Amino acid sequence: MREEVVKPNLSNFIKSLRDVGYNFNIAIADILDNSIDANAKNIKINIELKPQPKILILDNGFGMNEEELVEAMRLASKDPNKNRGGKALGKFGLGLKTASFSQGKKLTVISKKGNKINARVWDLNHIEETNEWYLLTPQLDYDSTEFYNELTLQESGTLVIIEEIDRYEEDEYENLIYSLRNHLSMTFHRFLDNKNSRRKVNISLNNNPLESFDPFNSENFATQDLGEEKLKVYDEDIKIKPYILPHHSKISQQDYDKYGTEEGYTKTQGFYVYRANRLLIHGTWLGLHKISDSHKLVRIMIDIPNNQDSYWGIDIKKSTAKPVKAISKELKRIIKNVTAKGSRPYTGRGKRITDKNIEKFWDLIPDGDNIKFGLKKKHPIYSELLNTFDEKQKNLFNLFVNGIESYLPLPLIQAHLNDNPHKIKQKNNEEISEAIQKLIDMGVSPELIEAIKKTELKGEMTDVREKNSEK
Repeated sequence: MREEVVKPNLSNFIKSLRDVGYNFNIAIADILDNSIDANAKNIKINIELKPQPKILILDNGFGMNEEELVEAMRLASKDPNKNRGGKALGKFGLGLKTASFSQGKKLTVISKKGNKINARVWDLNHIEETNEWYLLTPQLDYDSTEFYNELTLQESGTLVIIEEIDRYEEDEYENLIYSLRNHLSMTFHRFLDNKNSRRKVNISLNNNPLESFDPFNSENFATQDLGEEKLKVYDEDIKIKPYILPHHSKISQQDYDKYGTEEGYTKTQGFYVYRANRLLIHGTWLGLHKISDSHKLVRIMIDIPNNQDSYWGIDIKKSTAKPVKAISKELKRIIKNVTAKGSRPYTGRGKRITDKNIEKFWDLIPDGDNIKFGLKKKHPIYSELLNTFDEKQKNLFNLFVNGIESYLPLPLIQAHLNDNPHKIKQKNNEEISEAIQKLIDMGVSPELIEAIKKTELKGEMTDVREKNSEK
């Protein structure tokens, strides 16, 4: 059999390599994994815009000698099937390169180890021009770079520089940096606060230290911790701990907005998958459950060992997963149990409309296979009004009530409850109290006043009674 070497068209291959699917946040987080694997205790990120956009990441990890650096610059430098040790975050040996290429065409890595500094460069433009994978050795003339000067003073460490960034417009960077700060604060929150990690890592972005962001708000008294469960999957323990975040009525608006994140509660419900203390994937049901407003406070923490990626279908970017059938079956069981509890803050409040101890203004009315919300026709105020109307007035009033019921803006109400529940202030106690006082002053029947005491207005009736007794 005849053999021949057929090289790929590098120009086309590079374009495909750059479009693996990284976004800005995932790319930077992937690069930081290398620093954490190198046992860095301090990681600094700078996004420079002038004279040209540039990303710089400096750590004080182990660093690399020349041989190690060349190997690190190799694509697919690691065997994904090789045991990496329990704390390693990387797997394929692709993250540094593919993440960097997704953002810019030039990747420079400068590393110090044993008092010697080495540097290598991947320049995609040069590769396209030469049609060869030429790894370049640059002259070390980075004296004007603050991070390079810091590296020279460190015992060891690595500086990553990404240049020729061509993905964003200048006016996008402010939002990119803001979003990156939030993403890294959550992705590496266990390292930042050192509560669940074996070691603390300090990370700064543009000279501002990152603060840990725990997506479960686990320190809040109103957060429900449903307890940890361990699953034995292919001879390894998987830890699962569900949380139900506080209902908006039990938390300040500031904290409610904070833990809803930029995406909102509806889009951040579901599983939060950690590997080696690093958050990989969050706000997804992994295709095992549909997003529901009634489950938007449910977040389920999953801790997996780093030798189970194949069972979870973890991709190169560490941003998607597809667990095998045996795991999916267990997760579906957990989803069923947790979402039943997670919907109670909403269904529990909904059931109060049928509370028979208080005369409600609204009723939940069966309508064939459906239900509808209707004003309660047996409410004492409703009945009293009808008794004072002639036929024409009754018809007009009932038409008005039917219109209110039929055109109740449920989608708009739901949208505001999802986005800004604290801003909805429907009840005006003062106006209600004034209206009740006017009725009393006008001499309405004692029977009606007694009936009102049994309605949802009983709180305002108490206020009126106390004011009258003070007089």
